[in-house]
Amino acid sequence: MIKFFKNFMKDEDGAVTVDWVVLTAAVVALGVAAVATVGGSINTVAGNIATAVEATPTTTP
Repeated sequence: MIKFFKNFMKDEDGAVTVDWVVLTAAVVALGVAAVATVGGSINTVAGNIATAVEATPTTTP
């Protein structure tokens, strides 16, 4: 049983998994922060484009 615990303490496979989980969480958090930052501006620009398109006169050939 003591040998099992010594081998368990030396095993680093779990540490690599934890590193990847932390890295993935950081990337997701960065993405959420980016969307939250520019989300309102995107809606404003889309509204301005829609207004400009609606105001453009249409011509028929």
